[in-house]
Amino acid sequence: MKRFLARNAPGYLFLSPWLLGFFLLALGPILASLYLSFTRYDMVSDPRWIGLGNYEYMFTRDRRFWKALEVTFTYVAFAVPLRLAFALAVAMLLDKGLRTIGLYRAIFYLPSLLGASIAIAILWRELFSATGVVNQMLALIGIEGTDWITNPKTSLYTLVMLAVWQFGSPMLIFLAGLRGIPKDLYEAAEIDGTPRWRRFTRITLPLLAPVIFFNLVLQTIESFKTFSSAFIISNGTGAPADSLLFFTVYLFNEAFKFFRMGYASALAWVLLIIIGVFTALAFLSSKYWVHYDNDRD
Repeated sequence: MKRFLARNAPGYLFLSPWLLGFFLLALGPILASLYLSFTRYDMVSDPRWIGLGNYEYMFTRDRRFWKALEVTFTYVAFAVPLRLAFALAVAMLLDKGLRTIGLYRAIFYLPSLLGASIAIAILWRELFSATGVVNQMLALIGIEGTDWITNPKTSLYTLVMLAVWQFGSPMLIFLAGLRGIPKDLYEAAEIDGTPRWRRFTRITLPLLAPVIFFNLVLQTIESFKTFSSAFIISNGTGAPADSLLFFTVYLFNEAFKFFRMGYASALAWVLLIIIGVFTALAFLSSKYWVHYDNDRD
């Protein structure tokens, strides 16, 4: 026990604010939502136990549930890899030893600070409207744009672009990882005449794999939880034609618009399970492509 405390006490000490917040503030609501997911509850009358009724309706009769899954999975499939690729590209540009690197980091990180705000969502909606700046710029080169937001075929991809624009957080993590790669490896490869693309695939990517894995898990979880931008841009309905019906938007409407709190709790637990499955798959696959410095094999 003494050895365990000596090795782990500092870590638990630093974790103690989060642990206290979880056990004192979060655990109770989490368990309450699990109970409510098996009830019919409208926040006015007492919860009425219905067993698996909410889940049965969800998977067998609720078409909007499947539409919300489709929209969310499509968003995650496009937003996560594009954001990570763009963040890595910018991080590699900033890793060139610029004198004003601190200023550039602050500028590139700014969209991540502002991206989740209501104001940015409203601004994004105006940029891609029929008379917005995007269409005005396209008109200068003779291209007639559309109303990107109200067109079901393009509305989701405007939010993907917003997600890519919020690349600051993974970019800073990538930049820290790049700074940790020994420069003599690149110098030796350059002396041997190794092309840049091969240096990238044989040195940068393998040594950056733990950082890529960390960013992949975090960005996947955050993408599944996307709410504010989708809610504001779609006016809280998922319009047009449910093309912006994110899972979180659907969950919010079921809980606070239609007061089906029991059903919303069931939706929340399904989302938790989906995120857990994707996270578990990422960890299971990591043993094939993520290698750490302390690996003995």
